[in-house]
Amino acid sequence: MSRRRQATKRQIIPDGRFNSVLVGRLINTVMQGGKKSVAQRIVYGAFTALSEKVTDASPVDVLQRAVDNAKPRLEVKPRRVGGATYQVPLEVPSDRQASLAVRWLVTFADSRKGLPMSQALASEILDAYQGQGNAIRKRDEVHKTAQANKAFAHFRW
Repeated sequence: MSRRRQATKRQIIPDGRFNSVLVGRLINTVMQGGKKSVAQRIVYGAFTALSEKVTDASPVDVLQRAVDNAKPRLEVKPRRVGGATYQVPLEVPSDRQASLAVRWLVTFADSRKGLPMSQALASEILDAYQGQGNAIRKRDEVHKTAQANKAFAHFRW
């Protein structure tokens, strides 16, 4: 445990176009090297592609549902007890759930080769919206690991 002060949570600024905190979080996750305008162009391009593919819902609603589908409810954290390290399943706080889901969407979109990032992000969001894709598979994998280590749940503190 760190002996320094607790890190303060910073307020995430909503994006300019949709006035959504979730879209602002997505832009910040896509951003590399402080190039926010490039990240905005990628995300808004993905939203344009999403609005062409899904006509019955707005892109922000599609993103919200995709993130809700990809959110992990449980995860494992290593705990050192008497010389052994146990993978202890813990419930995930809601803020971390959203962070993990958005991070997984961006990471798996980035790993899709041969596509521009905006198209890959739109495809990954659409897959998660439909309950499939790599982010959903990652969530299921995390849940499966937590379920397998349920015997060590009494080590949580």
